[in-house]
Amino acid sequence: MGAIALATLLREQGVLANTELAGGPKHFDLTPKPSHGFGRAKAMISMFMQGGPSHIDLFEPKPELMKLDGKNFPGEVKYDDAAGASREVMGPQWKFSKHGQCGTEMSELVPFMGSIADEMTLIRSMRTGVNNHGQSIYSLINGSITAGRPTLGSWITYGLGSENQDLPAYVALTDPRGLPVLGVDNFSNGWLPSLFQGTVIRSKEPRILNLDPPMSLKGEAQERYLNFVQRLNKDHAAARPGETDLDARIQSFELAARMQTAAKEALDISKESAATLKLYGIDKPPTEEFGKRCLIARRLVERGVRFVSIFTGNQTWDHHQSILTSLPAACLQVDQPAAALVLDLKQRGLLDTTVVHWGGEMGRLPVIQNRSGAKGRASVGRDHNTYGFSMWVAGGGFKAGCAHGATDEFGHQAAEKVVNHYDYHATLLHLFGLDPKKLSYKRNGIDQMLVDKPEARVVTELLA
Repeated sequence: MGAIALATLLREQGVLANTELAGGPKHFDLTPKPSHGFGRAKAMISMFMQGGPSHIDLFEPKPELMKLDGKNFPGEVKYDDAAGASREVMGPQWKFSKHGQCGTEMSELVPFMGSIADEMTLIRSMRTGVNNHGQSIYSLINGSITAGRPTLGSWITYGLGSENQDLPAYVALTDPRGLPVLGVDNFSNGWLPSLFQGTVIRSKEPRILNLDPPMSLKGEAQERYLNFVQRLNKDHAAARPGETDLDARIQSFELAARMQTAAKEALDISKESAATLKLYGIDKPPTEEFGKRCLIARRLVERGVRFVSIFTGNQTWDHHQSILTSLPAACLQVDQPAAALVLDLKQRGLLDTTVVHWGGEMGRLPVIQNRSGAKGRASVGRDHNTYGFSMWVAGGGFKAGCAHGATDEFGHQAAEKVVNHYDYHATLLHLFGLDPKKLSYKRNGIDQMLVDKPEARVVTELLA
């Protein structure tokens, strides 16, 4: 009993590997794994708009707010920043129109997204209910309001592995303006073996450092050297069974060697046609950078990468002030590339098996914030709203040409066909053929899961 207690204590302190006392050491790898059952999706690309795009101004027209514009809000408001708050209603500031055969209404700020209305499911009733960035981001990326848990990409690669052993299974494409809020937590493996963490691909060239060996090691010399190191690593690992971090480190070194050819080819967009580059907006400054990352994401899933996260810069969409200028600027950067990604996947026959996601961790409130007397409405913004907001998904088994749910008449609270973050996760796992109640990892004798809320459900209304 003393030996078991000591092993448990050392493991909790990170000295020993997180193995099961009863079952002995386990081996983890990224080879393809069978799903639990039905599932059309094989890959996912998530475009995460950190800060909170205003659903009221982009995706959900609210005629009642237009009638109340400039008047006091008639109900309760859940502010995050009470100091800058007001009760003055600000209706949608841009025109809405119907798009596609489905007739989904969207704002004039996102005309390209409007052009793919027939390919997407626009969810207008998302809810996390934790009214600050960090907690809401955690809810959407790891299922809880706290740090230290595996992200969605880690769970999916843990459950299914990867179809390409020469590229990372899980990739994070970060913004040149800096890491998103919470930094590397956005693509962390948490307490899953570190093999399942996201691999960062830089926002500028060279996108992966040190892919080319020095001249003294090129060719046969490098091959002999790597074979020798591999033998040393395997002997070292064999003497330390169950050390998952060591195992992951060895596998990452082996992957790095294979990536010298595969990654350079996957990240090279120079051979893409002029028409493809134009489709993504790579031919013009506002959309060039985000367009390149969207195109790289398509090239990665095309080659068997399981999960790709594309992040905007730190708080790009957090429009507490000057929303009349900052929201159009943010939309201009991503609207065309995001729509192009869906169209490109479809024309290549990949959309049926690839989930595409676009959205942030929250929406915005229907009342103004931070009015400066002299500037009037030119200075105002909108506060956080995690109680009701919009995002869209496409492909991978999601219903096409669908607008699901709604917030109340003021755009504040999700009111119809509510989709909580845990319902969204359960639905995604289902589309990948993973049972949200069976995808688990035993940690300290307890089965840990992405979806651990008893009330979580697969939202079948979203499925094709």
